[in-house]
Amino acid sequence: MDIPAGLDERRRLGPDWASWLNRLPRLCDDLLGEWELRRDGDALHGHASIVLPVRRADGTDAMLKVAFDGDRESEHEHLALTLWAGDGAVRMYRADPARRATLLEKLHHRDLTQEWDIEACEVVAGLYPRLHRPAPARLRPLSGFLARRLDALQHDAGDVPVPRRLIDQASRRGREFVADPESIGRIVHGDLHYGNVLRADREPWLVIDPKPMSGDPHYEVAPLLWNRWDEMDGYLRPSIQRRFYTVVEAAGFDEDRARDWVIVRMVLDAHWAVEGAKRGNRALGADEQDRITRCVSVAKAVQR
Repeated sequence: MDIPAGLDERRRLGPDWASWLNRLPRLCDDLLGEWELRRDGDALHGHASIVLPVRRADGTDAMLKVAFDGDRESEHEHLALTLWAGDGAVRMYRADPARRATLLEKLHHRDLTQEWDIEACEVVAGLYPRLHRPAPARLRPLSGFLARRLDALQHDAGDVPVPRRLIDQASRRGREFVADPESIGRIVHGDLHYGNVLRADREPWLVIDPKPMSGDPHYEVAPLLWNRWDEMDGYLRPSIQRRFYTVVEAAGFDEDRARDWVIVRMVLDAHWAVEGAKRGNRALGADEQDRITRCVSVAKAVQR
């Protein structure tokens, strides 16, 4: 099996990626045989997974997804999909967590990026109540993840090109979230943006590709603000605010809590870009500088 070029480029990210990519063709072949699947189209890929259109032994279409085994964020994808059981999300037919493999319902290629962004925000907000179910104990807690990220931010704060007031605000509010029991307890998708909601046959829209944690539903808002960036050119601040208030109102969220989570996530995401450059022992690249600029713009736009 040929690995898509866009996925094979991940070799540059280190030996763990190279090792997984070397094993991936045989892994996919093994799964196709064991699960009695026949390939039925060209391979697709995300940032950290390959997806193969397949046909099951009973003749139904499906998608075989194999994720990078070093991606901790997707470790419990199968748990969330099991609990959702197709209610608001793609249906999962079977899984092999040890090999990060899932066999999924086949959906359409059309996603919410083709819809008016305000209408798309309302669609996502309408899916929230179906996804934010009580979280099982096995899901990693958002508070623990957040505490580790805040510790790393504190260590590198002087190197993050973000206004100090935003770093201080995010650090203070983030620590309060860590100590807040309301920061855990519900399944959160973790990366619920327009591209992760696909058109389906049995429902208009279904969610894919969760990075689940036991968390706070208000954590979900930020990806809707930083995606589809070019569409907001020339109207950045009012466009971000319009999206923010649309999803908060449609979801019935507490405005201040959602705002604080956006600011925390934006500052931590800017730090993530800095960490990436440090790991490579290099200066910030153009893409990373652009990412940091977006983070600052979103954090400022949602301020009162």
